[in-house]
Amino acid sequence: MGQVITFGEVLMRISPWGNKKFIQSNVVEFFFGGTELNVGISIANFGGKVKHISAVSDDFIGEAAISYISKFGVDTSSIVRSKRPLGVYFLEVGAVMRPSTISYNRSHSSFSEIKPVMVNWDKALVDGNWLHWTGITPAISQGAFDILKEGLTLARQQGMTVSADPTYRRGLWKYGKDPKEALIELLHLSTVFIGGINEINEVLGTDYSYSNDDFITASKELMKAFPSIEKVFDKIRTSLNSSWHKIRARMWNGEEFKETEDLDITHIVDRIGTGDAFAAGLIYGLQRFDDCKAMEFASAACALKHTYEGDVNLATVDEVTAILEGNTSGRLNR
Repeated sequence: MGQVITFGEVLMRISPWGNKKFIQSNVVEFFFGGTELNVGISIANFGGKVKHISAVSDDFIGEAAISYISKFGVDTSSIVRSKRPLGVYFLEVGAVMRPSTISYNRSHSSFSEIKPVMVNWDKALVDGNWLHWTGITPAISQGAFDILKEGLTLARQQGMTVSADPTYRRGLWKYGKDPKEALIELLHLSTVFIGGINEINEVLGTDYSYSNDDFITASKELMKAFPSIEKVFDKIRTSLNSSWHKIRARMWNGEEFKETEDLDITHIVDRIGTGDAFAAGLIYGLQRFDDCKAMEFASAACALKHTYEGDVNLATVDEVTAILEGNTSGRLNR
């Protein structure tokens, strides 16, 4: 298996302990993360080879971030240093009917100032066979969009698989580029689509419903609009409250529709990074299993992430496999 390449911002997350609000506490804890980085570290935890490309601050915080990434076995040789500070976000973790709340501080971060001359894609992709991107990165700045498009273009020229999670967050697109046009440009350079009806409707300008029939029709229309896309995978979350969710997944690969059973998560520890855990499980699985088993593996990996504090899924292949085999009781292992 070749190396999976991820490109995106590294962030520090700061939270009060437990389910407290900031006004209740003077004690906080921090975690390093970031959408694409979360995917990369999770794949590395499964035993895959991963390289993460980013820009971090040229200070002790940036050094700590690189050390954190490196300890999981992720290649950090293409992470550059910047005089700008590392991006930060603040999280208050909700419970039951109270939702979690996030505030970002990333407008002038080290990654937001990244420029195409700072990344050597010819060198970065040498050992790669898969490049993963999300809609977060091109929303940060023109430089981030330009670098990503340059990397995707070269990756496709080299025959690499390109997975797209075109998450659309309206509040991030502040530098003047039209979000829909940007995502369309990048999706024409992608082969695996990780997203649901909302993302498809966004790029196609459609209004498909969440039914399975509409999902299949929408996936076919997406593949028609973007001929390079070969497979579509959708993670479905049912929220009963902030602490109790259900996860399942569905797919259309151009030939067949498949859907997983619900996985019940009755006591969520941390839901940040769960979509990234799904993407990581899918990327790892598609390189080793058939499409349906890869989707099942991804869904189980996503469910497990809800049990780990922090942005990153720490589950191993054996732990995910145990969930797939029905071992969901959480009994003590001795």
